[in-house]
Amino acid sequence: MMPISLAKTGESQIIKRIGGNPEVKKHLEDLGFHVGSEVQVVSALNGNLILKVKESRVAVNDELARKIMV
Repeated sequence: MMPISLAKTGESQIIKRIGGNPEVKKHLEDLGFHVGSEVQVVSALNGNLILKVKESRVAVNDELARKIMV
């Protein structure tokens, strides 16, 4: 298991765990990040990521990306 920020661009990953306090978990779930769902790194720039989840693209900063474990 590793944070999504360490995943290679273009490879599909399955979310195994979402960390952080309850507010952070709820925020990520509201964005579409759920345990068991597929996520893909579209691009990475200065630690910020654009992730594809459920046919949508979502930008997250490095702090949030470190809480999504794949």
